[in-house]
Amino acid sequence: QVQLVESGGGLVQAGGSLRLSCAASGRALSMYRMGWFRQAPGKKREFVGGIDLTGSAAYYADSVKGRFTISRDNAKNTVYLQMNSLKVEDTAVYSCAVDRTRDGSSWDYDYEYWGQGTQVTVSS
Repeated sequence: QVQLVESGGGLVQAGGSLRLSCAASGRALSMYRMGWFRQAPGKKREFVGGIDLTGSAAYYADSVKGRFTISRDNAKNTVYLQMNSLKVEDTAVYSCAVDRTRDGSSWDYDYEYWGQGTQVTVSS
């Protein structure tokens, strides 16, 4: 089993930045592709982006491409989500999860071991 804990959320003004962390315990994170999702009130959970095992390749939803960056430090068993140029519509609970697929997925049913999430609120 893998336990994931997100942190780094908070309140930020539009145009600002935040860096979220996803710390893992239980197993080495280097064994898994990882993903970030978000869910706003009243909306379905949305794929934000994912990263491969080594951190050499990351992929993003069109809504965040060019503004968000996913990275990982396998030595620290942690995955990061750097969010720049934040918009009000980025407000959501952000969660990380383990991708069970080999090639990377944007579907939440392909993920497991979800963290509890961290709230990001962007004010205008």
